[in-house]
Amino acid sequence: MNALDRRSALRLLAGTGLALTAAACAGPGGGPDAPRAADPSSGPATSGPVKGTVSFAHWRAEDKAVLARLTAAFSRLHPGTDVRQDVTPSADYQSTALRRIRGARSGDLFTAFRGAQFQQLVKAGVYAPLTGTPVLRRYQDALTAPGAQGGVQYGLPYQLVFNTPLANTDALDRAGHTAAPRDWDGFLQLLDDLKAKGYTPLAWPGGDAANAGQLLNTMVMNNLPEPDAFAGIETGRHRVTDDWFLTTLRQYAQLRPYLQPRAAASDADATLRLFAQGRAGLLATGSFQTAAARALGARFPVDLVAPITTAAGRARYEGVFNATFILGVNNASSVQPAAYALLEFLSEPRNAAAYADGTGQHVTVAGVEYTNPDLKALAPWLTRRTLLAPRFQFLDLDIRSAVENATVAVVRGTDPHQAAEEAQRVIDQKRA
Repeated sequence: MNALDRRSALRLLAGTGLALTAAACAGPGGGPDAPRAADPSSGPATSGPVKGTVSFAHWRAEDKAVLARLTAAFSRLHPGTDVRQDVTPSADYQSTALRRIRGARSGDLFTAFRGAQFQQLVKAGVYAPLTGTPVLRRYQDALTAPGAQGGVQYGLPYQLVFNTPLANTDALDRAGHTAAPRDWDGFLQLLDDLKAKGYTPLAWPGGDAANAGQLLNTMVMNNLPEPDAFAGIETGRHRVTDDWFLTTLRQYAQLRPYLQPRAAASDADATLRLFAQGRAGLLATGSFQTAAARALGARFPVDLVAPITTAAGRARYEGVFNATFILGVNNASSVQPAAYALLEFLSEPRNAAAYADGTGQHVTVAGVEYTNPDLKALAPWLTRRTLLAPRFQFLDLDIRSAVENATVAVVRGTDPHQAAEEAQRVIDQKRA
């Protein structure tokens, strides 16, 4: 499928694509609720004895084995250290991480989701700021903004993922599509042709709040009136009853015939299995599920295919990316030198490459070369016209849920206007 561009372009961010988009659309930031800038001199202890047990808190259970190998190598390099992974499912991590990390009960080194959780942790003062530390030089400047606030670098996004539907390109070939759709009619035609060949065209985990909203990123990327329009919904500058969002909801309604049965109640594991077994053409989550699909036996080649919701000439973006898994050092840690040393170790290009190849995740560390075939296949997306995932502009998770729940309601059969009005009522109540 040459037009889907499987060139093994391994140069990271060659001056176009992600680099420009990341700089322009790094989330809302600032505003009246932004935290005061921390004193960079209060950063982590970068010198001192590297010893003790480091608690590493994160949500990627699928990465545990790869990280165990890396942290074992770290302990060999620094005798007298040990690393204990404290892994929590992603949904629970979002709701409980602050309580567990505050006071260093867990997470001498910890991760955060971009957006609301990162903002919450900054406000709580749990970060030892990294501004001015040597580790910053390991990262691509254009991709560190999601870990900064008020001119201070609190954390470092480690993962570079694409929140763009994952495609079984064998299925697309069989459906007669050797090029990605360039407009909305073309996307619907692709779904029609996949359905005619016996595939579930688009597997969507509508019952899993953490993953159902991933599709929204690409459904709105070309409908947005401005890149930070979701932040505008939260501030009242935009409403979900505006024409651009109603258009998006109407397009969700058009997807109903192409989703698996009971899609609005399906969980992420069920849709992943459907895709991994070769029974779905597209998986409406993103590149971060590639390794999990392989673990379930998927043997087909993959690419990314986004719904282009406009006419071809009006499409500004080809897909969506996110810089997340934000690594930070705990301000209250009693083993800060060891936690910082672990951060530096993971940030060395060869170790970041080992993480990337072992987990199927691109990384934001500069100078990394990939050997994982899937990372090579998706490498062309590193320089394409992609938007920083707008879903994570929301800092109020109740407002984000109201917006995302409107899409689920439409898939269940609710009229788009009614779904939008009900969501706007919730938003207005939250903003009151």
